[in-house]
Amino acid sequence: MSDELPQGWATTTLGDTCSKPQYGWTSPAAKVGSIKYLRTTDISAGRVDWPTVPYCAEAPDDVGKYRVRENDILVARAGSVGVSYRINDAPDDVVFASYLIRFKPLSPIEPKYIELFLKSDGYWRSISEFSAGIAVPNINASKLAALELPLAPAAEQRRIVAKLEKLLDKVDACQQRLAKIPVLLKRFRQSVLAAACSGRLTADWRDENPGCLPPPAKSQNNGSDVNFPTEDLPDGWQVQRVDHAATIIDCLHKTPKYADSGYPMVRVTDVKGGDLDLSSARFVSEEVFREFTRRYTPRRGDIVFSRVGSFGNVSYVDSDTKFCLGQNTAIISPNSNPRFLHLSLESPTVRDQMDAAVVGTSQPTISLKSISALAVPIPPLAEQQEIVRRVEQLFALADQLEARYAKAKAHVDKLTQSILAKAFRGELVPQDPNDEPASVLLERVRQSETGIKTPAMAKRNDKLIANTRSASH
Repeated sequence: MSDELPQGWATTTLGDTCSKPQYGWTSPAAKVGSIKYLRTTDISAGRVDWPTVPYCAEAPDDVGKYRVRENDILVARAGSVGVSYRINDAPDDVVFASYLIRFKPLSPIEPKYIELFLKSDGYWRSISEFSAGIAVPNINASKLAALELPLAPAAEQRRIVAKLEKLLDKVDACQQRLAKIPVLLKRFRQSVLAAACSGRLTADWRDENPGCLPPPAKSQNNGSDVNFPTEDLPDGWQVQRVDHAATIIDCLHKTPKYADSGYPMVRVTDVKGGDLDLSSARFVSEEVFREFTRRYTPRRGDIVFSRVGSFGNVSYVDSDTKFCLGQNTAIISPNSNPRFLHLSLESPTVRDQMDAAVVGTSQPTISLKSISALAVPIPPLAEQQEIVRRVEQLFALADQLEARYAKAKAHVDKLTQSILAKAFRGELVPQDPNDEPASVLLERVRQSETGIKTPAMAKRNDKLIANTRSASH
């Protein structure tokens, strides 16, 4: 590593830059108490929500020995192995748990410099090497202390930290803005569906194509026993129960014997909305396939409905691939224009009906009877076709935006590690030949730890500084 480092830098270890590593206190956690008990799970998110941190059920006799202090760096040795957290905002009485190891950066080494290195890919590669081949991944204090790190001169450490904080704050802000896009796209799609299934999306089309519509007629409920806002629907639209607009076929309520190959078997987890994706489906033999399709063989244009767990998820069958249904699913086979019925089932008004019909909490379920009674809006056929065309056009735009979002997110997600890599290669900020070399800094750290400082040491330090400055000119 040292051959790749800039002049004045040094390769050292975590143990040489920090005080002797210390394991935390062992105690059960408690909901009440006087001493907070910081655990691996409390630091795993990269921040600590102090109000949710539990208390020690059994406080140590010597609380001061385990009390966390400003700039302590805690590293998880099991569970989320390698995850670290620098203390900067702890309450007064907090001790750390035994699955954490404490390192205290030695003055004048910048604690934030160590903290940021422990987030870099270089650090994580070392953690992976240390825990490779272990059935239950873990790491101990001696291995962590031996972990190598590139050390910049003290002044450059401060410049690196200042630059990193500015850049990483910008990356975080960018990630926060990007995180809003999926939410906005979901709302956009729901708004499109709401407009499509209320007639608002095609209001202009009706004005321009009066000859394509039947004579005005009062909206009808056609036997639906579900309250649907029919008064807001355009003339010529009706409301029908799903079982009037389609045939519903329930699945067999049994677990099949799966095979390594054969016919796809669609389970509840495979029904995720949009077009049906069989890529993660399990397989069954031809004999099992025949058993599970004796009532009905799904075909292109059908709608697969999930009844349990992620209930109400509907997927459109857009291929001729033969498959069968696992338990807790159903097929809805539309009488006409299957694409429009699929959109209706995904619309907010129909989703509200599903939510009202669901039973159970640990495993939410909607019955076949409730599916049959769902009320869906049915416009004239010509308008259905126009609605489908417009929705697909708008959804294609949303898909393009989603693809651009995914590309941007992937780029931004790599930025943090790219910036950290530059920082710890010495490429983020300029070097100053007048900075005290890291080798001299380490010598001073060792002297301060041992309490010994001889004239020979001082002379050697002066020579190191002179040689470094000479080499840089």
